[in-house]
Amino acid sequence: MTTARIDVEAEALIIAGPGQRPGIAELAGPRARVSARLTGGGKTWKATFPLRASRWGGPELPLPSGEYALSIEGVDVTELRIAPVVLRGVRIAVDGATVRIAAPIDPVYDTPEGRSTLEERYVSQAGGTENAVFFESFYGRSVGCNPRAIDRELAQRAPEVRRYWSVVDLSVAVPDGAIAVVEGSPEWWRARGAARLLIVNDWLRRRFARKPGQKVLQTWHGTPLKRLALHRPGFDPRRMAAVVKESRRWDVLLAQNTYAERILRKAYAFFGRPIWVDGYPRNDALITGDPAAVRAALGIGDEERVLLYAPTWRDDRAEMVDFVDPELLARQANAVVLVRGHSRTLEQGRDRAGARVIDVTGYPETSQLLLAADALVTDYSSVMFDFSVTGKPLYFLVPDLDHYRGQLRGFYFDLAERAPGPLVRTQDELVAALDDPEHEQRYAERYAAWRRQFNTRDDGHAARRVVDRILDLGFVTR
Repeated sequence: MTTARIDVEAEALIIAGPGQRPGIAELAGPRARVSARLTGGGKTWKATFPLRASRWGGPELPLPSGEYALSIEGVDVTELRIAPVVLRGVRIAVDGATVRIAAPIDPVYDTPEGRSTLEERYVSQAGGTENAVFFESFYGRSVGCNPRAIDRELAQRAPEVRRYWSVVDLSVAVPDGAIAVVEGSPEWWRARGAARLLIVNDWLRRRFARKPGQKVLQTWHGTPLKRLALHRPGFDPRRMAAVVKESRRWDVLLAQNTYAERILRKAYAFFGRPIWVDGYPRNDALITGDPAAVRAALGIGDEERVLLYAPTWRDDRAEMVDFVDPELLARQANAVVLVRGHSRTLEQGRDRAGARVIDVTGYPETSQLLLAADALVTDYSSVMFDFSVTGKPLYFLVPDLDHYRGQLRGFYFDLAERAPGPLVRTQDELVAALDDPEHEQRYAERYAAWRRQFNTRDDGHAARRVVDRILDLGFVTR
């Protein structure tokens, strides 16, 4: 009889059964997979699945939340059952061949009544009194972008300031010295209310109640090409009300450049409050970072050509677009292809695989990937305004250009007229453009004009300027 149990001390799922030792045993999820350590054989065997893993050379962390497929060669696992067990890093349950892993929140707080209790406790909390910053990047799915770069600078210059990071689960690594708080946990609600400063790069979710003396710095997450918020196509009173309600929660908004400043102010009705046009802290790494170190962490040789494919998300689909066959592209371009899904597709899709293909959707910092890449292939993503800091080639794969521009979102300017690289419709056209020896010369004038408009403040010192303002204004104190 095949049995299953959770070893709390070892933080492992253990499956055991009679007979010869199986050849392969895996736990495969959308963004991570682990193989079991197989022991025994003959009369009985045992498969020990670790519930922790290391990615990109980083620390060993609990597995990301999600559903995992349990497979053991030659073994029927469909009858296995384990009720939810909360470990130090995850909450795990087994239902046949499906293993469900969730953040380690006490089940009592994962019910409507429990969530309501914590929310009401947060609303009544005095708060805003702790010399601390509450950081959140892309709803806690990652620890990166502008908040991460500000954290790094703040930690150096004001180490006595406590730094909380909102994370969806403990598979998301936080910076050294910071405190991870899992979204929805009692600690998360308390830290969110106690901190004097919140630094976020997207909307504040769940119920938000500003505390006396509490400030919110909204860094946003990109210079926009596609229309945002109040500028999106179609009249929707509920969306308009939600946009205005949200933007009123922000005290300061950060913009990469004056073009973004004008658009963000109008798109979010952000009137009468300051916008800091200081460049993007996340782009400091494109000036000061070490591409060799990033390549080494990804297992890429110094002489390899690296293409980064990073499309934006689509309003009409949950998963990442599949306009590229990455394994074929790697052969056609004789390159390593990095596939980077948008943060909004992180939980929906599954890592791409193939020879000389590395799915980096779960990699914590996009700026490091831009630093490591020799060229960027994107579409309408704001990553185009970041990558141009490097001066390296850009390519725009836009098979759905007419639909996206005319119906789905719309643009603030004509990309075809101003793009610092070619717009192509198919993978074959992309490969031809990648092989064009005249590429740099052909787009040199456009590229220079683009950088003058969008990158003048991306000089490697944006985080310093932002932290100067934070400390000078007394949002937190040294």
